[in-house]
Amino acid sequence: MNFAEELKTLKKQVQSKEYLNVDPSSFDKIIISGMGGSGIVGNIFSEIYDKKPVTVVSDYHIPSFADNRTLFIAVSYSGNTEETISALELAKKSGCRVAAITSGGQIANSVDNKVLIPGGLQPRSALGYMLMPLVNTFLKPSHQEIDKTAAMIDAIDEDNRDMESLAREIWDGKFIPVILGFSPFRWVAYRWKTQFNENSKILAFSNYFPELNHNETMPYRGTYRKDEFKFIVVGHPENIKIEERIKWTSSLTSTPFQRVDVRGKYTLDTLFGLIHKGDYLTYHLARFLNVDPTDVSLIEELKKKLNH
Repeated sequence: MNFAEELKTLKKQVQSKEYLNVDPSSFDKIIISGMGGSGIVGNIFSEIYDKKPVTVVSDYHIPSFADNRTLFIAVSYSGNTEETISALELAKKSGCRVAAITSGGQIANSVDNKVLIPGGLQPRSALGYMLMPLVNTFLKPSHQEIDKTAAMIDAIDEDNRDMESLAREIWDGKFIPVILGFSPFRWVAYRWKTQFNENSKILAFSNYFPELNHNETMPYRGTYRKDEFKFIVVGHPENIKIEERIKWTSSLTSTPFQRVDVRGKYTLDTLFGLIHKGDYLTYHLARFLNVDPTDVSLIEELKKKLNH
């Protein structure tokens, strides 16, 4: 399966009905552990779920508050991510209730309560398979929400010429993307950043409103080599104060913001729509740059050195 075909599996992924077998009364906090394309799952979920505290761990360790009232969820597409395995073992020792979302590997063999998802994709292309079990377990979306989300993804699969055009603009100008988001899509902006990194093999940066107005705004007016950056605002904020911040930040710093918007009916279809726009943008840029979006050989080489 080539990368373009992988992108088109997202519609099927969001229609997944998988969920974790957990009793909400048995825990009062959640830790989600994962790295890279798997780790972003916990970050995105933590921004759209607020009924219980969610802590995301992207390291070998877990917080000291982990105990028998903690639900620990290991998210690893391969099931062999060493940082996540380390965190999982510490969670077991701390008495946490453990669960996993994975396609196999060591984690599948060491956790009874798990969702096994299809393998064979790039981890970053399996976002829906990894995120939907969390959404189904804790948010319980309606059939209408799922249908709208699938339709949103389908529409982007059918016509993503706007992202192809933006990719060509970035390629022509050799721009470095700066992706700006806001709640509840701060981590969508970061997802775009990492997709530029892995798919397009270029540096990119991300930040979010209103936090960036308390620090990063200062260099927007006159940083050196400013004309080498492409500032992209992802989404349309419901909070009018955020929209005002976007407008005035652009105006006061004389910085044009490219807007990429998706107007869904729900948080879920908007979320996946924005994510999928970034998938196609970075895929098209990879095409223009003549790089293989599936190539992660340098990352794999690093893993081999660490395990030597």
